Amino acid sequence: MEVLKKLFEQHFKSPVQRVEALQGKLGGSGRHIVRLLGKEARAIGILHNVHEENAAFIEFSRHFRRHELPVPEIFSEDLEHGAYLEQDLGDTTLFEFLSSNRSGESISPPVIEAYRAAIELLPRFQIEAGRDLNYSVCYPRSSFDEQSIAWDLNYFKYYFLKLAGVPFNEQALENDFTLLTKFLLSADHDYFLYRDFQSRNIMLHGGRPFFLDYQGGRKGALHYDVASLLYDAKADLPPALRQELLDHYIHTVARFAAVTPEAFMKHYYAYVYVRIMQAMGAYGFRGFFERKTHFLQSVPYALRNLRWLLNNAELPIKLPALMDAFRKIVTSERLQQLSPEAQSLGVRVFSFSFHRGTPVDDTGHGGGFIFDCRGLPNPGREERFKSLTGKDAAVMEYLNREESVHQFLANAMALVDASVNAYQGRGFKNLMVSFGCTGGQHRSVFMAEQMARHLRSKGGVDVAVRHLALEQSAS
Repeated sequence: MEVLKKLFEQHFKSPVQRVEALQGKLGGSGRHIVRLLGKEARAIGILHNVHEENAAFIEFSRHFRRHELPVPEIFSEDLEHGAYLEQDLGDTTLFEFLSSNRSGESISPPVIEAYRAAIELLPRFQIEAGRDLNYSVCYPRSSFDEQSIAWDLNYFKYYFLKLAGVPFNEQALENDFTLLTKFLLSADHDYFLYRDFQSRNIMLHGGRPFFLDYQGGRKGALHYDVASLLYDAKADLPPALRQELLDHYIHTVARFAAVTPEAFMKHYYAYVYVRIMQAMGAYGFRGFFERKTHFLQSVPYALRNLRWLLNNAELPIKLPALMDAFRKIVTSERLQQLSPEAQSLGVRVFSFSFHRGTPVDDTGHGGGFIFDCRGLPNPGREERFKSLTGKDAAVMEYLNREESVHQFLANAMALVDASVNAYQGRGFKNLMVSFGCTGGQHRSVFMAEQMARHLRSKGGVDVAVRHLALEQSAS
């Protein structure tokens, strides 16, 4: 951490006043990500021990910015120690924006516009900026070639099919893999392939999308990235919206390259399948093998995508063993038990006043967590905040300036996350998380709202929030 503080002070000519661990941002990458804040400056700090990935991200970022593409500015780096600073783009990913602005398949127009904006920018990465990119820094491969595809297909075979107990004929499946690989590589693949173009890697900042996590980029076909976004499992986009966005993408691509819809669609669904297989390999490795059960929450959505593809998309090549494996996956009783209905955990988050008593558990489950926020700085002591609550921007800004608040919240999140994972693994249905303060108006409300937002980003959790003291004051 000291190396990041040193980089910050050298670049901004002022010391770091606070460091915030960014909860839930690590995924499966192994990177340590923090927010560093000074008196007037802020940045995201990255610590990662894979030199080649760091070098690729920094090189690509600077290249994309020269092409005026919305990616974070790289402020400073010390690659010898695996550290660099980049622009802070806030906390709202496209996935979080989608999750907060949908009801089932009904998605609000601003979310659809955000997707369209991201789709419009993708060809500029792939074609415009891809023409003069330095592909020599790509890691681990400079192109999505036969070796890259083999890694993804074997990832799926060994970490998903085998660990999920799905039977298959290995030689017949290998024969299909060979045929599929040859077909994929028959598409024009002289473009930049972003590799992980999905909703959690798109930040909404200043009213427009910014892009992250392209350090695995390499040369490849156009199809892979748009398939990654539209078949992003947990985003669970409705088929009609997927088609609308795909049409918009193909129309946009035509402004940059001579690609007809017919030529594009010839290979498209093969790339959708291979992207889904790569993702399912990751779910199996992280979930079945490493026992990180929250990765398995994406499996039911991947099954839904597979089911749709089996019923609606026909490939121009025959892959009988692979299609048989897909049919076994979507009918597997073991995998059906991972469905959202089977795994959904209801988490009720409360704020309350200790003067009025603690929340009562009416589910029969027996409680959960009660966090006492009275040791934190109290906005209620200042006249300007007396009529406000922890949901108001001024109070949130006041509390966000306090390092003790962030430490408290990080510790609470770590405890609750551990219980959520354990509860989901054991099939429990209810968990209470309560935050109390003196009046139940400022600190506890702020904490409850932050916890609810964090839990909603995890998936597989139904979150309900109640502010008991505010309800009592309003009645």
